[in-house]
Amino acid sequence: MRLIFTFFLLLITTISFSQQFVRGKVVDEKNNPIPFTKIYVKNAPEYRTVSDVEGVYELSLMPSEYFLIFDAAGFEVRETYISVSNSDQQKDMTLFPSKVQEFESIDFSVKKTNPGRDIMLKVVAKRDQINPWNYPHSVDVYIKASETIDFKQKDIKNKKEVVDNDDPLAEEKKEVNLEANKMNLVEVNLQRNYMPIGKVKEFRNAYTLRGSDKTLYYTTTVKSNFNFFENLLHLDDLHQTPVSSPISSPGILSYKYKLEAKYEENGQMISKIKISPRNTATTTLEGYIWVIDTLWLVQKLELTMNKGNLLIYDHFTIKQTFTHPGDSICVLSDQTLEYGVKYKTETSTCSTIALFDNYNFKPKFDAKFFGTELAVTTQEAYEKDTAYWAANRPANLSDAEKRFILIKDSIHDAQNRVEYLDSVDRIFNKITALKILWFGVDHRNRPNKTQWTIGSVATFVQPIYIAGPRLTPSFDYFKKWKDERTLESYTRVSYGLINGDIKGDTWWKYKFDPFHFGTIRASINHDFDVIRGYDAITQVYKRENFIETTKLRGSFSYELFNGFYFGLETEFSERRSIENYKFVNIFNNAIPNNNPKEFNTYQALLGIASISYTPYQKYMREPYRKVLLGSAYPTFSLFYERGIPKLFGSDINHEYMNFNIMQTFKFKTLGTTSYRIAVGKFLSSKVLRDPDYKYQRRSDPIWFSNPLYSFQGLDSSLVTKDFIYEAHFVHHDNGSIINKIPLMKKTRIGLVVGGGAMYVKQYNYQHYELLAGLERNFKLSRRRLRIGLYGVVSDGNQTPLKATWKVSFAILDDRNMKWNF
Repeated sequence: MRLIFTFFLLLITTISFSQQFVRGKVVDEKNNPIPFTKIYVKNAPEYRTVSDVEGVYELSLMPSEYFLIFDAAGFEVRETYISVSNSDQQKDMTLFPSKVQEFESIDFSVKKTNPGRDIMLKVVAKRDQINPWNYPHSVDVYIKASETIDFKQKDIKNKKEVVDNDDPLAEEKKEVNLEANKMNLVEVNLQRNYMPIGKVKEFRNAYTLRGSDKTLYYTTTVKSNFNFFENLLHLDDLHQTPVSSPISSPGILSYKYKLEAKYEENGQMISKIKISPRNTATTTLEGYIWVIDTLWLVQKLELTMNKGNLLIYDHFTIKQTFTHPGDSICVLSDQTLEYGVKYKTETSTCSTIALFDNYNFKPKFDAKFFGTELAVTTQEAYEKDTAYWAANRPANLSDAEKRFILIKDSIHDAQNRVEYLDSVDRIFNKITALKILWFGVDHRNRPNKTQWTIGSVATFVQPIYIAGPRLTPSFDYFKKWKDERTLESYTRVSYGLINGDIKGDTWWKYKFDPFHFGTIRASINHDFDVIRGYDAITQVYKRENFIETTKLRGSFSYELFNGFYFGLETEFSERRSIENYKFVNIFNNAIPNNNPKEFNTYQALLGIASISYTPYQKYMREPYRKVLLGSAYPTFSLFYERGIPKLFGSDINHEYMNFNIMQTFKFKTLGTTSYRIAVGKFLSSKVLRDPDYKYQRRSDPIWFSNPLYSFQGLDSSLVTKDFIYEAHFVHHDNGSIINKIPLMKKTRIGLVVGGGAMYVKQYNYQHYELLAGLERNFKLSRRRLRIGLYGVVSDGNQTPLKATWKVSFAILDDRNMKWNF
């Protein structure tokens, strides 16, 4: 039996290894990918495959000669010869559009003719011609984004009751303030410049914000472009997955089209076509598209996104209207976005209107006009007043918006009077029992733009700490200049109740160049410190991990050029053992602890240099700062640490270097992939102390730590002086895979997979692990909370195979619409 099994295994292995892969990409004449292309062997159609949404295909064939057939909807069928030998082959293919009559003859496996689909086939056949984004142009854009907030009656009552009795105008103001808090409004005038493919630069001429723009979408044109003439819409700040367009060849296969009405308008016949997904699990849009017959131009559209993969909104509808100069192109004239989200105590209803005017399809752009700077806003743009908007507002305001503007402007005028500001500051600076006990005592000096805070009683008492409870009075200070420069500081004194020791620290941070992230930091510290600051929660609290240090630290960081950051840091410290301190031992039975490390006091002088570079980092230029928009390339970083001997009595002598590559990107339509690769080594270790070693963090029980920086199945904290290599990756399917399971899309559960590997040369230690889990997003007040449950399998050459489960909690960063992993 064993012989038969061996022979069978050998036969299978021989067959599998004799086959070779033919791989390639199918594109059109403009090098755009053609998805869902059928590829098969002419005389052996059982050998077949279909290209993915990026036009990539893979076919497994035995060594021989073949004629491959490439067949895609809307394109001429092409045949090519290929010879497969003993190695894999690369065979790319370019297809050319077929005539409309040929496009109409495609078999979609339907029994009856479908007029709606037939009309859309004709639109798709000429979409390259009618797509305005295939032509360079500039255009003036007006944007008005507004949010209306409906509070529950109970919440309104609570808001009305929050009145300061010391303000004589409080009763008169409360109704007005409530009205002012029910709406937010942004108005923008800008010029948008565009060059195929995807090059954009925006100049904002006016920007006025009344209220908050936190929930408002599309206040700039550089982050998202609703171009339904492309196969996919990449709306990373709105939707977790790329959105398939119904005006595309893949859309013909993904959506259903139904002719609902046909009518005459301005001498033209208009067809109203209903769009619905063939499979709601994998397709996003539904709504209507209006087409001008015989010209096959899109007149307007109204499409709604399904809730499943929206990042923060509960619903989102796009309405677009087009003009048609020369009856040959669809030029976007206006766009309305209707969206909103419902919270526990309030409902937010939003609308963004964008009007496009003064198109120039023959612009003259300099060779260096387009680059990584995608938008520019000057200080003058923020200083436009009501008179400017009255003369330059192309859209009408609603009655509610008019009233809101009057209220906000009157409040703004009132709040900028000296007497009003003085009264507000008097209230803010007033010392109350609640401030003393919980919030801290604040004092603001508006003319000088400074504010300081004395810590509250709640922060004054630190009941649980190494060597017992402590009293920790604190003071912090903040100052901001008009040009966005800032100065921050924090000072704390700490007194130990058991040991009677006095400790403390103070740090200062000065941001001297906000646009280039130029920052200087300085600190003086006399306190307990840890040897392994980044370790499992079961290890960091142990007494052996603590020492006492007195240190002086200074650092400098600056962006030398776009995407390239440089940092310098120096630290001089005296490190002492805490073996002579008294400790609280009553918790030792419940939480096992140990004794502090014993060592002689010594001095350490460290010098640190670091650089990081993100190629082609995109950004928006503000008057005094830049807003980063990310890059399609990885971030490369290099870290160098030198323990400097003898100088100032320093007793350490070592060199360490670490190199990292990290990136997060959309993996086609299959979700979001993040990876990190790192290698580190001590170049020299003549005198190396415990706090200067580099430790590989052991895993937490139950808690799922960031998988890009840690492992989930590592049962020890590894310390090494030699090479350590590690690689991590994690992939969130964003519903693209799991939604194919019936009814799963309604659950809003996502699939995540990942893994990691590590090699420590000093111990010949290998560790590798795979993980998979389910995640779901929840509303948490006005934020998004993601909860995950994961299974992890780990193994290594010095550890046994084991499996465990973990949980995680993460908050969505609403500034960049990203999770921590």
